[in-house]
Amino acid sequence: MSADGGNDQSRSGKRTALILYGSETGNAQEVAEELGQLVERLHFITHVYEFNAAKAESLSSHVLTIFVVSTTGQGDFPANAREFWKTLLLKKLPPTFLDGVNFALFGLGDSSYPKFNWAARKLRKRLFQLGANEVFRFAEADARHPDGLEGTFFPWSLDLRKFLLEKYPLPEGQDPIPDDVQLPPKWILQEKQDGVPPPPAVEEAAPQSDQKDGNVPAQRGVPNLYRLDHDTRPIPDTMTVTLTENKRVTPPTHWQDVRHICLTTPDQVSYGPGDMIMITPKNFPADVDMLLNMMGWTDVADKPIEFVPGVGLRGKTEDLPPPPIPYLVSSSYYPSSPSSQPPYLTLRILLTEYLDIRAIPRRSFFASIYHYSNDDYHKERLLEFTNPEYIDELWDYTTRPRRSILEVLQEFNSVKIPWQHATSVLPVLRGRQFSIASGGELKKCTLDGGGSGTKFELLIAIVKYQTVIKKIREGVCTRYLAVLRPGSTLKVQLQRGGLKPTLQQLVGPAVLVGPGTGLAPLRAMIWEKAALVKAYREKHPDGPPPPIGSMILLFGGRNRGADYFYEEEWKQLMETGGIDLQVLTAFSRDQRHKIYVQDRIRENKSLFFRLLHDQSGSVFICGSSGRMPQAIREALIECFQQQDSPSGPKYTREQAEQYLIEMEKIGRYKQETW
Repeated sequence: MSADGGNDQSRSGKRTALILYGSETGNAQEVAEELGQLVERLHFITHVYEFNAAKAESLSSHVLTIFVVSTTGQGDFPANAREFWKTLLLKKLPPTFLDGVNFALFGLGDSSYPKFNWAARKLRKRLFQLGANEVFRFAEADARHPDGLEGTFFPWSLDLRKFLLEKYPLPEGQDPIPDDVQLPPKWILQEKQDGVPPPPAVEEAAPQSDQKDGNVPAQRGVPNLYRLDHDTRPIPDTMTVTLTENKRVTPPTHWQDVRHICLTTPDQVSYGPGDMIMITPKNFPADVDMLLNMMGWTDVADKPIEFVPGVGLRGKTEDLPPPPIPYLVSSSYYPSSPSSQPPYLTLRILLTEYLDIRAIPRRSFFASIYHYSNDDYHKERLLEFTNPEYIDELWDYTTRPRRSILEVLQEFNSVKIPWQHATSVLPVLRGRQFSIASGGELKKCTLDGGGSGTKFELLIAIVKYQTVIKKIREGVCTRYLAVLRPGSTLKVQLQRGGLKPTLQQLVGPAVLVGPGTGLAPLRAMIWEKAALVKAYREKHPDGPPPPIGSMILLFGGRNRGADYFYEEEWKQLMETGGIDLQVLTAFSRDQRHKIYVQDRIRENKSLFFRLLHDQSGSVFICGSSGRMPQAIREALIECFQQQDSPSGPKYTREQAEQYLIEMEKIGRYKQETW
């Protein structure tokens, strides 16, 4: 394939484009799917896959490959891209391995992380090393951008479209498919044709989260735990856990509801500090009923349904694009799905358990629902939201007030989506990640029938607040968890986190910075260190003190009396756990002038310099990805500059910054923020 030809075709003779995404939370996947539609409108045969579903040696069979990748952890690739990345790192690959591959690359990152967009940058460098040809400019989106990821993606996608029309012109007489012409859905729903009996009704405790059901016993101390749920969804790579505790740890009068949640499994599961549990929520019955009524779907809501290829894919048995929820699709259509038939599926179950009807809509959502309205004013307004010139209006209407899909459909009540198209319009419910707060001996649990299993403890802030338009907003997943009763079962995924403290770091000195619920993974580290001390003492009962380094925990909150999590635990560990732990607290609202964790660093410059510089300690920062990480970094730079040790080196600002950069490079400075 020529690198500069104006009308290139792939080696197979087809005008094909491949869009690959590496996504941890779904943002990169949504961008990839939107790019897929953009390229399809230019009459490319388009395939959108996650990285791990593609083979690197097949990339050259496409005219163009577009990579969309987010960065997770400490500059890492998302889980669904790591296998593909490993294949690119094989030493046996020649520098001509990707000759003939024309690519464009879009990275998604968060500039509050030191290793901003590193996955995209590493991928780009490796593609060059293997001979691939970058045909369009590289772009890095930043979640901290005033307009979010869209602020970078909008202009980039417009320029990409213009470039593709110039680089790969359409045959004479053929025009791009206009944005106001609907692309046929690749997969649709239909009533199941094999005459199966209707599925049993879904048992559900139906009150909304702000209501109480006097007939349902609640857990003592948390009166609103009314929902007993048993998750039977066939979500791949999950394990079933039982909720054994859902306890509020902030006072009932406090502005924030924070929960200590315990999940157990009889299996022996290994995990470490920084690892995460991913929980996929469910929607509430009242919301589902509202949508069914608005769309006029009530008559078909409880009939068995199935996925089938859309009109353009009928009759194809190979090279089918992935359906919205692959594991719910019969293997006769989709070869990579499980061989067994999926369980009964109805529209109600689909809306309750698989589709995110409370998501903040993206631009592509408005482009889709435009086609299902017969109201001229509504159509005009919906089209405006798809226009890049009105990006500010889109932000003000959706992201700023956190307006949900359900609310948009209420406002644009002329929109009537055919139920057959539900999965091509509504996004899929995605799991939310929560850092595990347990470590050491806290990871074990005793089962009712004897024996031991594995326990996961979580520290979760329930998201509930009032927006600029005076609407109460609740997080989709924490709203689900907030009312779950002990005894409920969940399907969860264990995911390896980015902190990954080594054994040497657990044994050695460390500074742990964790305001609010950022404390969770740091608590796991502290308990792991306590387990190492205990094991050493059992092995050397009369020996010298364990060679375990000291640890400083920097914890911040608003009020000591309301949100000082695990205070008694720290006292116990310091008194009887045998670890050298010092806790420095910063409660911002307990005095007239606000005090934050970075202020404690400045007040104790010599202490931090000695531990981080003289003793080669490590730093772990967890919590909000707003201003806090940069404020900590700035305080540490000042600490290295202004330390008052008479024997220590005097650093300039540039030298102090360089010292921190070197700490990052060798893994002594790590950050996990959200």
